[in-house]
Amino acid sequence: MPSDLLCDNTTKLLERVKRCAQKSQFHNSDILVLAVSKTRSAEEVRAAHGCGLTDFGENYLQEALEKIAALEDLPLNWHFIGPIQSNKTRAIAEHFSWVHSVDRAKIARRLDAQRPAHLPPLNVCLQVNISGEESKSGVHVDALPELVNAVVALPRLRLRGLMAIPAATPDTNAQRETFSRMRSLFNALRDSAPGMDTLSMGMSDDMEAAIAEGATIVRIGTAIFGPRAT
Repeated sequence: MPSDLLCDNTTKLLERVKRCAQKSQFHNSDILVLAVSKTRSAEEVRAAHGCGLTDFGENYLQEALEKIAALEDLPLNWHFIGPIQSNKTRAIAEHFSWVHSVDRAKIARRLDAQRPAHLPPLNVCLQVNISGEESKSGVHVDALPELVNAVVALPRLRLRGLMAIPAATPDTNAQRETFSRMRSLFNALRDSAPGMDTLSMGMSDDMEAAIAEGATIVRIGTAIFGPRAT
């Protein structure tokens, strides 16, 4: 994508976030736009950084590691947002600032043990299967408190909050209902994890509903980079 079009998309998106935040009486500076850069080239990420974006989300580890190496001259924050296999935890712990997709205590323990001592604790969100879809990753709602307690006890991780990828629907009311349940879960767990401050929810097609229900990170791909090639 040409950099001028990418910057135009970014400007429009940030204005959209600002309008959503103001409508819901939030401050737009409290909402982080996480640019989902999976399948995008290092050159596109570099151009996006030139448009003012600093945080990038990756789903595929090997692809991400290549981009991280190619762009090490830039002050970027890398977020891992895809499913995590046990054999990938070391590289994730070593190269990312955030992980949004922790859904098992085993994965959390591996990330904690493999986080290098010279780096700050790894910021972690727990992925919740809020819609109960068998095809989706994420901890079941009933098992969430136990997982919160397990992660809070790990010194090399910093539990920041919750993440969800709800079932897709064009119904705004249904979107808001799901995100509202996420917010309720988040609020209920803060006694166990008072350091939690993050709700990672909302993408290009449902970010308005997510922001209205308190999202602090929206994960945006298409609205920035355009549709992915099929």
